[in-house]
Amino acid sequence: MSLQRIDDAALLAARTRGHGRRAEQAVAAFSRTGEHGGCWLALGLAGAALSRGQHRRREWLRGARIVAGAYALNYLVKLAVRRHRPELPGLPPLTATVSRLSFPSAHATTSFAAARAFAGLAPKGVLYGLATAFALSRPYLGVHYPTDVVAGAALGTLVAQAWPDGTTPRPGR
Repeated sequence: MSLQRIDDAALLAARTRGHGRRAEQAVAAFSRTGEHGGCWLALGLAGAALSRGQHRRREWLRGARIVAGAYALNYLVKLAVRRHRPELPGLPPLTATVSRLSFPSAHATTSFAAARAFAGLAPKGVLYGLATAFALSRPYLGVHYPTDVVAGAALGTLVAQAWPDGTTPRPGR
């Protein structure tokens, strides 16, 4: 079985299993909070504003920059790949999207970047649980293939892992 067939089958299962009007509304509302990494940017800015120590404040802001950077890189990859969003006959998407481009999932990218970036500042299990929920919401809503989500999670993790930690002095300092 080809990867595309597996992707299609997994998408169909996500789009048809565990659905009911209330569940769909709840997942769609939750997923909207992840648009453009908004909830993660808000978390980083709130964390910085509420932090008492300068180091901790810098770490929260660093996390917000990582989320923003991951989002920007995600968009560049979308423009390069140009994969269209899934279309399932008789199963329209359950939420609106900003573009027709699907690969990789920006929700997964920003969420996993945030989970990695904020892991030392907030409970790691909660962060990764939320990141996973955001990622899984996208195939459930019919707006991403599962491989879009896996690629987004990997991209976000890699961006956060590769981001400079800010403790290494720059040349000339």
